[in-house]
Amino acid sequence: MAWIKAFHIIFMVTWFAGLFYLPRLFVYHSDPELAESARARFTVMERRLFALMTIGGAATVIFGLWLLVAWFWPPPLWLQIKLVLVCGLIAYHVYLGYLVGDLHRQPTRRPPRFYRWLNELPSLFLIAIVLLAVLRPDSWG
Repeated sequence: MAWIKAFHIIFMVTWFAGLFYLPRLFVYHSDPELAESARARFTVMERRLFALMTIGGAATVIFGLWLLVAWFWPPPLWLQIKLVLVCGLIAYHVYLGYLVGDLHRQPTRRPPRFYRWLNELPSLFLIAIVLLAVLRPDSWG
């Protein structure tokens, strides 16, 4: 089981690297002063990064489900809360995928500030998820 847990963590790090970096690319891509050739380059970079982070996210979920069934069934309260947060993170991931296409069609639809704020969300998810997984608050006592 330690191998499964290790791969779960490895793919989670891969996924979060993309979740942190993709919105930063959006900040640059949405700059109204950006040359068209640079915009095309950002489109390619965003699509490739989204594909890689999707693989990382899918593998994170697969290994996480494996751990859930093997170790934590029925799931304790801390894990139920963590799973809700992971579902929120998956929704955020899907929204980033929508934005990849939207930026290609309408690069200046939203200001760079929007993407700067969007870039902060995965940090909140990461902090909450790691604290729940490490501290397991319902097992205190």
